[in-house]
Amino acid sequence: MTKRFGFTLAEVLITLAIIGVVAAMTIPTLVANYQTRAWNTSATVFDRKLTEALKVMNTQGTLAGLKTTENFVEELSKHLKIIKTCTNDKLMDCFSEEVFWGAGTATPEAVDMTKVKTAKHLGQKDWGTNIVGIQLANGTNALVAYNPTNTCNQDPYSNQITGEKCLAILYDTTGFKTPNTSSKDLRSNSNVTKLGRTCAIEVNGKCFSAPFFPEAMSYADCAGENATSAETGTTAGTYAQSLGIQECYYENDYWAGAVEACGGTSNMPGDDDLTAIAQLLYPSITVSSTGTTYCAKDDSGNYTTCRETELALSLGFKSTSGTLTDLQWFSVWSGVENYGNYAYYRWFDPTLTYRHDYGTTRSSSSPMAVCLGD
Repeated sequence: MTKRFGFTLAEVLITLAIIGVVAAMTIPTLVANYQTRAWNTSATVFDRKLTEALKVMNTQGTLAGLKTTENFVEELSKHLKIIKTCTNDKLMDCFSEEVFWGAGTATPEAVDMTKVKTAKHLGQKDWGTNIVGIQLANGTNALVAYNPTNTCNQDPYSNQITGEKCLAILYDTTGFKTPNTSSKDLRSNSNVTKLGRTCAIEVNGKCFSAPFFPEAMSYADCAGENATSAETGTTAGTYAQSLGIQECYYENDYWAGAVEACGGTSNMPGDDDLTAIAQLLYPSITVSSTGTTYCAKDDSGNYTTCRETELALSLGFKSTSGTLTDLQWFSVWSGVENYGNYAYYRWFDPTLTYRHDYGTTRSSSSPMAVCLGD
């Protein structure tokens, strides 16, 4: 009699279980790799088609000298298959309302694209042009900003585009589909240096960043070529002067560090701006631009707490201890210098706020800084 061999039910079940585990481990990776290849391929195709179109425009002499982004897109549409163009007031007809932007960070931040309207929101504030939306036949959506200041130099004879900072282009290789995330389906050229508004505090029609504790600038960095011995009142070097700093402090200079972080004194709040921030945090009282402003007194003759602690915390203000549950006091640098030792600032605590008439020493690490955004 012939014996027949086979697998037992237990062996079959174990084998299936192993296959399931392996599949569960490998399939997500395979899918992710496939998606990445698809995004990369779409981005490569878009880059190639755009480059070819620009070269044709370069050869025809229609690349440089245009006055607006609208003019540029009109010329581009003659050489690139654009099926839809969206004007600046209807950009979301060509682009997703929310994307996740992080420049490679682990957790990209959500950006409300309805507020992205001009070239400065792509990081090119000096271009002075609007953004225009386009949709390509292959499903790619893009936001385009053109630099009209003749930096897009053309050379029709060599077929080379020699200028820099001609275009800032943000494009989504999957159109309105997810994930709408940078380094995945969302890509850009090198001229998109940021995305959206850096606005955490909005006062006086201005947009300021979230507050932060600045790093100090050293005396050597401030004084530059004028450095001799470390002393207060030394004339700032060329670099520091370009930021609006006039004199240097002989110790670590936190005010100068705030100026550097903001890109210059003109990008820091003035007295009126800090007063407006105080009015935002002290809604029940009239805040003076100079002098001390107190809250009302209670029946026992004590000053009441009138600063909105929760609001201050939500805006990112912190006491020097960095506590996230309470704010005893904090202060904020202005962009106004007062000799080599001091710079003006505003003090906040639960019952009073004031603009220091003389200023505080620039070696103080207590004040926070906010920078002018868009």
